[in-house]
Amino acid sequence: MIRPIIVRVDAQAEIEAAAVWYEERRPGLGSEFMRAIEVALDAIAEVPESWPRWQAGFPYRKYVLRRFPFVVFFTAEGAGIQVVAFAHAKRRPGYWMRRSGQ
Repeated sequence: MIRPIIVRVDAQAEIEAAAVWYEERRPGLGSEFMRAIEVALDAIAEVPESWPRWQAGFPYRKYVLRRFPFVVFFTAEGAGIQVVAFAHAKRRPGYWMRRSGQ
């Protein structure tokens, strides 16, 4: 069963900003980036438990994009999946923890 995905407002804002940044660098690259995000979300929705936990003791899992340096952090508890962050892999590790109440 594919579970519904809820993307937090702040996570949505950061991914949109990243898409604009890529698009400004090369026309069409922002669309390619968003397609990579869609592929990631589809994979997460299918089998969320197959992606590794971020750290022991935390409920977060991570999906690392292949082409772009981004990580999707999400929780998969209950009937749905919540995306907490689309984090750049080289910037401010764990900054999104403030969003989650941890």
